[in-house]
Amino acid sequence: MINRLVEYHIARLEDKSPAVRLKSIRELALLGDKAALPALEQVYRNDEDPEVRRAAQEAGKAIFFRQRAEPDR
Repeated sequence: MINRLVEYHIARLEDKSPAVRLKSIRELALLGDKAALPALEQVYRNDEDPEVRRAAQEAGKAIFFRQRAEPDR
């Protein structure tokens, strides 16, 4: 089950503003929920802003490696 806060930030990944998308990517990285990985991958593959794509990639990596280190999270 996806946490409501994670859902909120995933929904904001489709906002028109790159600043809003970047803020939500940072929040998702802090939350560290693996449920965000598919959405972050989509942003990485499809977002028009290179800074947003880069942030999504870094957040995805951080969440992935945190999950590997702490599998019960």
